[in-house]
Amino acid sequence: MTAPRRAIGSEQTKILAALDQSLDNISRPRGSRPNAHLQPQYQVIVDANRRYVAVSESFCKLLGYQRQELIGKKYDEFTVPGTTDIPVVFELFVNAGYMHGIWVLAHRSGTHLLVRYEAWQRSDGLIEGRMELLGAGA
Repeated sequence: MTAPRRAIGSEQTKILAALDQSLDNISRPRGSRPNAHLQPQYQVIVDANRRYVAVSESFCKLLGYQRQELIGKKYDEFTVPGTTDIPVVFELFVNAGYMHGIWVLAHRSGTHLLVRYEAWQRSDGLIEGRMELLGAGA
């Protein structure tokens, strides 16, 4: 018998409280460089509204878009629907100033791209992110 499915974010309050406690254990100075063991292939910079302000050429190729098609767009538009509760995750990131994990992006063709990422808030308020591709599939 399978467990009933819950809507994403349905237990948001409990999750946020638990993650806030765990974030206390990994505090780091705002604007400091990342420390996850990541070999970045792709780089992006986003603003406080989650819009791309700069992207590497390799990131453009990864998603199958030209740079001008990505700049100004929210990264939400390139995240596979249903894989992440973006507002919740972004709130956690803003509170911590740093985050790393797994994300599922969508290539222009619809192919799902599994990436490992790390992101940190820079001293100028922008958010810098680096990623490496783990795999791709339907």
